[in-house]
Amino acid sequence: MRIIKPSWLSHKGEQKDFEVYSCHVSPDGKRLATAGGDGHVRVWSTESIYNADDPSYTKPRQLCHMSHHLGTIHSVRFSPNGRYLASGADDKIICIYQLESGRPAIAPFGSNEPPPVENWKTSKRLIGHDNDVQDLAWSYDGSILVSVGLDSKVVIWSGHTFEKLKVLGNHQSHVKGITFDPANKFFATASDDRTIKIFRFTPPAPNATQHDMVNNFQLETTISAPFKSSPLTTYFRRCSWSPDGNHIAAANAVNGPVSSVAIIERTRWDSEINLIGHEGPTEVCMFSPRLFHTKKPVENGTANGHSGGALVTVIASAGQDKTLSVWNTNTSRPVVILQDLAAKSISDLAWTPDGQTLFASSLDGGIVAVKFETGELGWVANLEETDKALSKYGASRKAMGIAEDVDGLQLENHSKEGERRGAESRMGALMGDFHPLPKDAPPATNGVKTNATTPNAPTTNGQTDAQPEKDKAVPEEESADKAAQRINELKSRVTITKDGKKRVAPMLISSLGTGQSSLPQSQLVGSSSKAAQNDAPQTILDLSKPYDGLPEGGLAAMLLGNKRKAVAVEGEEDEEHPSKRAASGPRAIMRNGVEGAEPAALEPPKHGLVPTPEFLRPAVLNPSIAISQVRLAVPKVRSHILRPLERGVLLEESSPEEATKVPENVILEAKNPAAIRDPSHITATKRGTLLWQDYLPRAIVLVTGSKRFWAAACEDGSLYTWTPAGRRLINAMVLESQPVILECRDWWLLCITAVGMCHVWNINTLSSPHPPVSLGPVLEIAISSLQTHGAMPAPGVTSAHLNSNGHIVVTLTNGDGYYYSPTMYSWQRLSESWWAVGSQYWNSNDSSVGALQSTAVGPVSPKDGQSDGATVSAGIIPFLERHTTNEFLLKGRAYTLQRLIKTLLSRDGFETFESSVSIAHLENRIAGALQLGSKEEFRLYLFMYAKRIGAEGHRGKVEELLNSLLGGVLQDKKGEGDTKGKGWYSKDDDLCGWDRKELLKGVVMILGKFRELQRLTVQYARILDLTLEDDIAGDAMTLDT
Repeated sequence: MRIIKPSWLSHKGEQKDFEVYSCHVSPDGKRLATAGGDGHVRVWSTESIYNADDPSYTKPRQLCHMSHHLGTIHSVRFSPNGRYLASGADDKIICIYQLESGRPAIAPFGSNEPPPVENWKTSKRLIGHDNDVQDLAWSYDGSILVSVGLDSKVVIWSGHTFEKLKVLGNHQSHVKGITFDPANKFFATASDDRTIKIFRFTPPAPNATQHDMVNNFQLETTISAPFKSSPLTTYFRRCSWSPDGNHIAAANAVNGPVSSVAIIERTRWDSEINLIGHEGPTEVCMFSPRLFHTKKPVENGTANGHSGGALVTVIASAGQDKTLSVWNTNTSRPVVILQDLAAKSISDLAWTPDGQTLFASSLDGGIVAVKFETGELGWVANLEETDKALSKYGASRKAMGIAEDVDGLQLENHSKEGERRGAESRMGALMGDFHPLPKDAPPATNGVKTNATTPNAPTTNGQTDAQPEKDKAVPEEESADKAAQRINELKSRVTITKDGKKRVAPMLISSLGTGQSSLPQSQLVGSSSKAAQNDAPQTILDLSKPYDGLPEGGLAAMLLGNKRKAVAVEGEEDEEHPSKRAASGPRAIMRNGVEGAEPAALEPPKHGLVPTPEFLRPAVLNPSIAISQVRLAVPKVRSHILRPLERGVLLEESSPEEATKVPENVILEAKNPAAIRDPSHITATKRGTLLWQDYLPRAIVLVTGSKRFWAAACEDGSLYTWTPAGRRLINAMVLESQPVILECRDWWLLCITAVGMCHVWNINTLSSPHPPVSLGPVLEIAISSLQTHGAMPAPGVTSAHLNSNGHIVVTLTNGDGYYYSPTMYSWQRLSESWWAVGSQYWNSNDSSVGALQSTAVGPVSPKDGQSDGATVSAGIIPFLERHTTNEFLLKGRAYTLQRLIKTLLSRDGFETFESSVSIAHLENRIAGALQLGSKEEFRLYLFMYAKRIGAEGHRGKVEELLNSLLGGVLQDKKGEGDTKGKGWYSKDDDLCGWDRKELLKGVVMILGKFRELQRLTVQYARILDLTLEDDIAGDAMTLDT
């Protein structure tokens, strides 16, 4: 045994050496990382330490130093694959360093540091603790990093994306130690509340998010017996798990009055063995990572490999008595005791991966290496022996619980295979080569989450088309070389331009998603491929676009009580724009642009006189509007109203005559006279020639038009319609009040009047889908205290639209979005601020493909010869939720509600609050999509919902969902005396435009990997023949990427 203590191996300061709180050896054994009180992490070459006494050794000693913390660093740990180094400090931050290949930066001028040899760069700073970070540990497969600290928290981070996955608050006091089970099933944390807590976990997938971790990381047991009176004076309680997975060694235990190290046995979780001998409390104990034979094994090995005697583990412990002792499991006394190894207490121990050298760091600033000769501790056993020992704890089996039957296993493999295929092909395509990942290789994490499904790049002309089959996923059977060759061909695809020249078509690396999504997607796509139809929710919004922008702050609304004094109504003009509240900041000037109202750009002054449409006067209203329960602001009468049929063709600087010269664009022009009694004049022109004209007896307030008809609404509440050629279609429709919003979409016409009534007509069938309906319920008339003598301001109407089915969708200034259901005669709230603050799924409106991240279900291509026609209601729910974000969150109105919810979460009885609200939000989205008939969103939200209730283990909901999806698939079509159900309860084979079997198949595939639900899901999988083995290879539901 050699003890090596080089004088240069320390964290030197000007007056003294700084304390060293932690040390760790890299998985290849070539680097030693140390962390000290000077706020530096230093990486040393272990080879230079072993050769410290050799004067001829000239290679660099310190490879790098990093000072990215603002305080003392308490823990430093390499990841199992050696790619990352993590450090935690008393500035509450965890830094993740990554070894980069470039030249290292030069040491700053004036520092005494040697020039760095390796280029360790800070790649992430993790913020999650409210106090000092005391200890860190990586799981053995590198899938998670766990940090513990003086804030009593245990924080779990993804080892791939470094996203915070979960925070465990089970401890009552400072947490000072963490160790992982080598079989990757548990981890143990040691705390000053005098307990060790064991948590059970399943290694998360590389693209896992917080939502998937709800049921993971459950407390298995709490051990308190050996620590009943343990002192609270130690810096650390660094515990260690034995390499065979059988025992945990816990520092700072007590046995009666004396300090000891408790050895806790697995599964029984009790401590019958104590290592006694230390005179002070122990800070740290560390098992050697290898098993040892007690006798020297025979060179060629005998049968079954039992020649080397028993297999033993070796453990080192140290602490405040400055003594290091090394034990093995088959002797009752230590193998070696090194007293007064340091001047102050020993803070951390680290073994090299070969189990033959031990490094110890101390608070006196010294770092000592203890190198054992072969045979002193025993003879190192092969790694197969360790694997064999761990296999009885299921080290290689990655799942919770045990699959109950073969079908269950096959369903699970089926579900996981889809995810894996998608992740592999995406990463391969992204990196330009296509080498499928080996089963346990660390995924390439260059800032790209390996999500499973991949949206395709939208083409510029906005066409959507199913991508040709040959551009879809590379078949599994293709060899890696062929696939790489295929990608290269894709890269150098030659196209011939119009003038006959050859050009190489560029590759697009497209990235889809709404920007706020926590799930970035990207894919390499040949630029000539069309976008897949599944991008519909992203690219199509099935709502009419308003041409005239409503005033900023929405169309003001007022609510009035019905019982009023008989008041002489004076100065109606003053009342009729109730939006005269102080605007916050200057008000933007809006103009009519391509997409309706948009902010006006600053333009140079024009020469000559420019006619401006001026307001003639307020509209003349009936005094009786003063006793209407709902009032909306009425637009003023303008002298000149223009409405081109094709939006975006009316150029700002052109006169109406020039604009009409643009081919095929028809312009409707309404001119109101200055005198009230004169008639108004309406004309339609095309390319400067008059198509038709008409005169109306009253001033025109609003006009609208589509390719099917024109409509104009007058000041007296009458509504006129014309065919495109100018024939009057319907007699003047007389409304109860002045029109304030006039919209059309295809054959549908929507008019909202000043008293808040919404009328919808179908001009084609000359009918209305429902009686006129009041906006009162939407304007919160039910909860407003209606004053008998005065008006109450209500939320303003920011927009009213029609979808292609003629259903009304309204948005308000308070952020809410509503839809009127013509079959149920009721307003339904689709989006509201409650979800924006309480749900974890807010802002997760990716395109339908993107958000099917990591499920086993890919996009569905339309069946041959079928085109989907108009995508009814596409994009309405995401549109309404974006509107809620803009009105509620971005304008700062969410503060009170956010604060309320934050305080709620810490109260007893509200532990499941966030999860319940998130599930309710998804259910709300599904119900909305079903009511609106929006096909793509329905499938997307259904699959998100299935994944969530599966992860949460809501057995009742899962069963009911599967049952109602099965709906009409198996039931007898002729139910006796059954009334015909709709939606979920219908007996049809279709649900919201999808084949029920397809939806059921998708949901079963997603739920297939949750073992606790397999008794349920396997039955449904059998109905769908999903568990057949031959199906796994080429099933259509695995990912198309």
